[in-house]
Amino acid sequence: MQVALVTGAARANSIAAGIVPRLAADGWLVVTSDLASGDVPCDLSTASGPDELVATVAAEHGPIGALVLSHAHDVESGILDTTADSLDLHHAVNARASLLLVAAFARQVPEGGGAVVALTSDHTTGNLPYGASKGALDRIVISAARELGPLGISANALNPGPIDTGWMDDELRAGLAAHHPLGRLGTPRDVAEVVAFLVSPAGRWISGQLLHADGGFSARY
Repeated sequence: MQVALVTGAARANSIAAGIVPRLAADGWLVVTSDLASGDVPCDLSTASGPDELVATVAAEHGPIGALVLSHAHDVESGILDTTADSLDLHHAVNARASLLLVAAFARQVPEGGGAVVALTSDHTTGNLPYGASKGALDRIVISAARELGPLGISANALNPGPIDTGWMDDELRAGLAAHHPLGRLGTPRDVAEVVAFLVSPAGRWISGQLLHADGGFSARY
């Protein structure tokens, strides 16, 4: 049974929590991580956490064939009120940890290669440290596709647009839905279907892409 590591699945209604059962349905042995819960508790804000996480999962379950990065640190602030400490923490969790996880994943990838999918976002204005760190994540993942391709590893950044995971109030939910081409917001299940394809043999030819799988929300006239 192939092993998939999914980060950021702590909340029951999160995108990652939607991805886990979908991958399991395809036959993956899915391992999750989080500081306070998950199969392997891990603090991704530390420099050693990512390597320790991958080493633990590989030792307990075998080589990891799919890495889904859905963890995120997110505290809203803009240019005038973002502190150095806040910016550093966002980059440590969202960018540095992702880079270290991808590198550790590549060092143990099974014969035949594997797949990396990282959840990203273009939410930047008023949410600067989060958006800046996600921008760094995008570059890391696209670079990984080129550098790690010879190992049989595909790597993509996936932007799902606004997903209703409980963080929206009724007014925001209604406003976003009204501007959505499909008339509804995306769900974790919608994202999970795309992730399941990208990590499958059928989807591995897609690599090095920043994909907008958002039901057309990002489409412009």
